[in-house]
Amino acid sequence: MSSLALVVAVGVAILVATGAARRWGVAPPALLLIAGVLLGFVPALRAVHLPPEAVLLLFLPLLLYWESFTSSLREIRSNLRVIVLLSTVLVAATAAGVAVTAHQFGMPWGPAWVLGAAVAPTDATAVGVLGRILPRRLGATLRAESLVNDGTALVIYALAVGVTLGEEHVSAPRVGGMFALSYLGGIAIGAVVTYAGIQVRRRLSDPFQHNVLAILTPLTAYLVAELVEVSGVLAVVVCGLWVGRISPRFFPSRVRQYVRTVMSFLTTLANAVLFVLIGLEAQSAVRDLSSVGVVTGALMVVVISAVVVAVRFGWMFTSPYLIRAVDRRDSQRARRLGARPRVVMAAAGFRGAVSLAAALSVPETLHSGAPFPDRDLIIFVTAGVIAVTLVVQAPLLPRVLRWARLGEDGSAEEERRRAEIAATERALEVLPGLAAELGTDDAIAGQLRAEYEEHLRVLRDGGGPGARDKAADLRLAVIARKHEAILRMRDRGEIDDAVLVRLQGLLDMEAVNLAMRRGS
Repeated sequence: MSSLALVVAVGVAILVATGAARRWGVAPPALLLIAGVLLGFVPALRAVHLPPEAVLLLFLPLLLYWESFTSSLREIRSNLRVIVLLSTVLVAATAAGVAVTAHQFGMPWGPAWVLGAAVAPTDATAVGVLGRILPRRLGATLRAESLVNDGTALVIYALAVGVTLGEEHVSAPRVGGMFALSYLGGIAIGAVVTYAGIQVRRRLSDPFQHNVLAILTPLTAYLVAELVEVSGVLAVVVCGLWVGRISPRFFPSRVRQYVRTVMSFLTTLANAVLFVLIGLEAQSAVRDLSSVGVVTGALMVVVISAVVVAVRFGWMFTSPYLIRAVDRRDSQRARRLGARPRVVMAAAGFRGAVSLAAALSVPETLHSGAPFPDRDLIIFVTAGVIAVTLVVQAPLLPRVLRWARLGEDGSAEEERRRAEIAATERALEVLPGLAAELGTDDAIAGQLRAEYEEHLRVLRDGGGPGARDKAADLRLAVIARKHEAILRMRDRGEIDDAVLVRLQGLLDMEAVNLAMRRGS
């Protein structure tokens, strides 16, 4: 099948799966993965494989960058200890648990640890998509965990592959040195690349050039980090967090709007494509399994999936008590989570593209020319574990959340209201001086002041989301009528198509801003 036909097939699968997910209220990744499996039944698509270098060098940097860019640095700082432990100790414990289990099935220790490292990290794309239904603190913690834990898993993976190939010897100093070099080196490279990118972007005014640099920054950071054999994941995460922090201050509003629109589209599309390709690769893994029978392989998938979930649940219900025994400060007590939130966090450990990319990157042969032991089984089990977490575990998350009775804590909406009040008060404060400086007519300045005062009154009177949504609905309805008016003028030949496009762009921007303000 031609490349164009593959693109069309994947595109149709995305349209159908996302439409069905919206209609049925199902998590999109689950249906996208199933769509990929179904595409695998098309004979012409059976030769299609997910290139691991495409995931690790193209998809992953962009997706990690945008997840980092849109993450809350304040929440990361508040939950830093939990995030660090989840992304290091839990990853190592999961890899160890899977390795021991795989070894019990007869897999040699080297390949067993390769498998463990592949399925150990949660996936940033899956957690980012599915974690949006969670309360802010839990969602931010899970997203931050998934951003960082790939670095830990890939170090363990490199060690396991190296030991199997006979290139590495495991010792405490060696392992500690690799982790330190990987993490510190990745952070340093991310900081250097980001600083250079910011200095260039501060001298640009063209939104298109800003967008090109926004795409190049994570790709460059990941590429340089990988070339010097340090953590490309952490390099990209540093880029995203830093640029996300400074962009409101240093970049013009039209640049921010343009970059956000383009990057949101690119990353959403990349997410969907990845899940379809994972499903396609999962079906291929079943066909290529030869070292053991399909029944044995399926049993390993079930058992190892259970181990992955059990280790995560075990961690969630042991580590908090260890932390409490060591740290008894009042601030620590105030941040303690109950049993129900910990169940939610344990149930949100989804695996995804990075795990499969790691499995597909396993060398086909040893230095002796012999086949890499159980490579086909590693790919099969990894694909199976991903499928279990996305198709079985992910659809259960909304039910777990309802059982936990967490809901939204309302803090984000309250912070948003306070920020709007502060911004409107500041606008009213500076309005007279700005009107005089710009020579604005008093009638126009008075009209704007009246509008701001009315908006401030609604905010202060607690006219929460309901009142603001009604006002937004009215404004959107008016914009729609204005759009109809200029369309009729174009149809009658009273204005040119170019004029219509320009006016339509202004109306569309106003409508989008209204929709964003009401959170829809």
